Amino acid sequence: MRIAVLLKDRCQFKKCNQECLRYCPKVRTGVEAVVIGEDGRPIISEELCVGCGICVHKCPFEAIKIIGLPDELRQDIVHQYGENAFRLYRLPVPKEGVVTGILGPNGIGKTTSFRLLSGEEVPNLGRYDDPPSKEEVLEHFSGTELHDHLERVFQGKVRTSIKPQYVDKLPSVFQGGVRELLGRVEGRLTLEDVVPMLELEEAMDRQMGELSGGELQRVAIAATIMKDADIYFFDEPSSYLDIYQRLRVARIIENLAREKQVVVIEHDLAILDFLAENVYLVFGSEGAFGIFSHPRQVRSAINVYLEGYAKEENMRFRDTQIVFESRPPRSNWEQFDLLQYGTIECQYPSFHLKVEPGSIKIGETVGVVGPNAIGKTTFVKVLAGVQQPTVGKVDRDLKVSYKPQYISPDFDGTVREMFNATVKDFFESGFFQSEIARPLSLKNLLDKNVMTLSGGELQRVAVASCLSREADIYLLDEPSAYMDSNQRMEAAKTVRRVMEKRGRSAMVVDHDIYFLDMVSDSIMVFGGVAGKEGLGQGPYDMRKGMNLFLKDVDVTFRRDNDTNRPRINKPGSRLDREQKERGEYYYSG
Repeated sequence: MRIAVLLKDRCQFKKCNQECLRYCPKVRTGVEAVVIGEDGRPIISEELCVGCGICVHKCPFEAIKIIGLPDELRQDIVHQYGENAFRLYRLPVPKEGVVTGILGPNGIGKTTSFRLLSGEEVPNLGRYDDPPSKEEVLEHFSGTELHDHLERVFQGKVRTSIKPQYVDKLPSVFQGGVRELLGRVEGRLTLEDVVPMLELEEAMDRQMGELSGGELQRVAIAATIMKDADIYFFDEPSSYLDIYQRLRVARIIENLAREKQVVVIEHDLAILDFLAENVYLVFGSEGAFGIFSHPRQVRSAINVYLEGYAKEENMRFRDTQIVFESRPPRSNWEQFDLLQYGTIECQYPSFHLKVEPGSIKIGETVGVVGPNAIGKTTFVKVLAGVQQPTVGKVDRDLKVSYKPQYISPDFDGTVREMFNATVKDFFESGFFQSEIARPLSLKNLLDKNVMTLSGGELQRVAVASCLSREADIYLLDEPSAYMDSNQRMEAAKTVRRVMEKRGRSAMVVDHDIYFLDMVSDSIMVFGGVAGKEGLGQGPYDMRKGMNLFLKDVDVTFRRDNDTNRPRINKPGSRLDREQKERGEYYYSG
């Protein structure tokens, strides 16, 4: 089976010479395998296309995908958005009593599956031009678990509650106060129940537009679990949250699953591993198609995802396996100091930060961990020269490249034009193309306007822009935000590889344990009282730093026997108790 997909957001038909039409061998023989539609864009006939791939390679904007899929998938199509448009194969099925996880890249149908399962959209079975009735849809799925689920949905017997993906857009949707918003959705739980549960005391009397990303996320989760529903859908519930909050939310969702059906999309693999029982992997091509695998036990699903090859489906979806170090990398670090700093303090009316003396070595990547509102970003800003400390000083002779936590697109032009305006020579170098652009998948973003990029796209461009500038030290504040799991792993490897090959140093603030495990040589630990006082310590070697941090979080990690990836131990389990007794919270085998 062959599918042809036109990515309309890439197709710039006014700027090309209709290469797809001119170079098609079938068109040259008089067969209308490609025609130009009324809107000026090409329409590709999947029946007449021979799959030569010439149009794919000739299109100057890479807007065409011709993909061969197994014939047996023809019967599994669930939804298609139009001719030469995205299509989805198979759907996950929510289960009683367990958290059902969904894992896969952005842009291949995970959020679409939520809309179909919740009844927001009716599956069209690929008949976009002649949508089937609900009865026909049920007949198609007759004898399957999905039939029983959709039947209840179509009959209005299933109430759903959905936490949206992009919580930062909530203030534009609801412009009132937090108390007013949550008061409208009281049902299964009351305000008195959720406020202490999600630590929302300080946010309750504020307007939605005044909240931080982490507060918006917790308000969205609170609104979702307060509703009285049968199925709860959580789309990326850990974004913006620190490790403490992520674990707290994971336990809340886990408890909810004991009485309700729960489906979760999550890119933090450590949290997904801790939270879910069964996981559906989603394979596919961004913007073209998505295929839901059969459910796997969570450990098996994540290991398959890291390996990049699914035996049962006979499908390879990654060229190389993602590998974790079995022990902290570079434990015997011996190198000259790039930067030394004494005690640094920042005093505000209601917050005080103190950072103990430390140093960053040449070629070292320092990870930074700690809860939100504890001073991590403040310290990075001090190093970047964006902010002046109240006490102490930092060497200003160093060149610094800084990627802030919150990115706002402030360049009105294409990504290519932005790079040409800022780092033209480096942008055109082979090193940039091979070590930064390719692993961060920038090729298809270069001709997009910076102002129109999605959160994940903007993050990748910001990371690339930071790494492209000539500097002695690179400061990246939450570089994994908005990225899917695969992009996070590639970004971590990119940062580490660039530092090693160029002999530069980096400091990376993040909440994703997998990301930090891959990128860091050493760790700085921030603690204190959120919003009141913070204390920064280190850098420590990975073992000492992570043990200090995780002891405060009160969680232990073990290493997976097959992949060496970190896995959270169940609280109170034998391994959890044994590791706590030994003081080994992170690097136990």
